[in-house]
Amino acid sequence: MTTASIEVEVTSTFPAETVFKVFNNFHTIAPKVSPQVFKSIETLEGDGGVGTIRLFTFGDDVPFESGKFKQDVIDASNFTYNYTFFEGDNLMGILDSINHYVKIVPSADGGCVFKQTVVYNCKGDEKPPTDVLNFEKDLYEKTYKAIEAYAAAHPESY
Repeated sequence: MTTASIEVEVTSTFPAETVFKVFNNFHTIAPKVSPQVFKSIETLEGDGGVGTIRLFTFGDDVPFESGKFKQDVIDASNFTYNYTFFEGDNLMGILDSINHYVKIVPSADGGCVFKQTVVYNCKGDEKPPTDVLNFEKDLYEKTYKAIEAYAAAHPESY
């Protein structure tokens, strides 16, 4: 099996605890702050913890309609969470799955660094085109910034 990957890294002035808490509410915040990317995110199974399955319905700015993911890891003490897209047209017909590994690293200045590695697990030798990988990396960075702006505007929630 062939893989391709992208790395996303965004610095934040917010503490790691806050960023972790905000991103655990991704499913409710993302459609509010970026409806052109996330039309809706629906919980199909589970309570939000490990094993939860959600259906993403993508907005008009995304060349895919939908994708299902399963929450694999949530580790609040280490500010990590992992999830896997396992079904949907976002797999482009060439992928078995897409693994997301997120780690929020505290900084000495009280802020943090949001780090996300996305691994595309290919069915064969064909990999996602570079322009798709670059598009997705840019999309993840913009989404992070939109969610962070939402958290800044709603400090009472976080």
